[in-house]
Amino acid sequence: MKVRFGVGLGTSNVLGEPAAFATLVDKLEELRFDSLWISERATGPTLDPLTAIAFAAGRTRRLKFGTSVLVVPGRNPVLLAKELATVDALSGGRLLPAFGLGTPDPREHAAFGVSRGERAAWFEEAVPLMRRLWSEDHVTHEGPRFPVSDLSLWPKPVGRMEVWLGGRGPRELDRTGRLSQGWLGAFQSPSEAGRSREQIEAAAAKHGRTVDDDHFGTVLLYARSGALPPAVVERIARVSPGTPIGDVVPTGADGFTDLVRRYVSAGITKFVLVPVAKPESWAEELAWLSPLVRGFEET
Repeated sequence: MKVRFGVGLGTSNVLGEPAAFATLVDKLEELRFDSLWISERATGPTLDPLTAIAFAAGRTRRLKFGTSVLVVPGRNPVLLAKELATVDALSGGRLLPAFGLGTPDPREHAAFGVSRGERAAWFEEAVPLMRRLWSEDHVTHEGPRFPVSDLSLWPKPVGRMEVWLGGRGPRELDRTGRLSQGWLGAFQSPSEAGRSREQIEAAAAKHGRTVDDDHFGTVLLYARSGALPPAVVERIARVSPGTPIGDVVPTGADGFTDLVRRYVSAGITKFVLVPVAKPESWAEELAWLSPLVRGFEET
């Protein structure tokens, strides 16, 4: 299995000046990181994922781009499918879409115009429809929300657009096994992530599917040194009660290397690295990370 590392902005590493984002993109390309991942928050100080990815794709030739994660409920799947396919086509097939239902924040639900109870049904109709639009020339769909008749989408993605899903609850893991080609977890220890992988594989098998061995990943917060911010500690305690903080957020080079090695042993091989604190210099941050990740990618 190939171990690959991308860098994510998360929801707190705000890049206020356009030049700062451009510098980050250029440095990721120069240091040959696998990918850049943009999180989505309609109500927070974050970049719009697809707009930012389109900007970054125009500056690069190799770097891939992911959404971690893009909220589907509240969006028209036909229009979203066209936007994603356009970005993928113009970037030469470098888009890595990961989808989710959205955050528990009620302000986000209001911004997207979808109640918490509506999200799952919206999602489960939209995702299969988008995949058909990317792969078929004439699509007819009689679903309750998005009926279409003999619809053709252009441009098509480069190759097969592989959709990954996020989430960690039983329903989310079952949905991943039924609908997706990969999984991007978060805030789980290696053993917990390994069990999530097993649940996804069982759900896929139940529906006559398989998920590629190489298509299991996690968002990994990390700190270069020092104590973790209280907000991070509180968040981990809330979403992963009883799990040692060092099993979820590594500190220092040794802690980082050890935890990544444990994830890989559990079958988790794709990583979206997010610093817990906004770096004073992204160039210095990436220079610190680069030799750590190379050791895994070259084995």
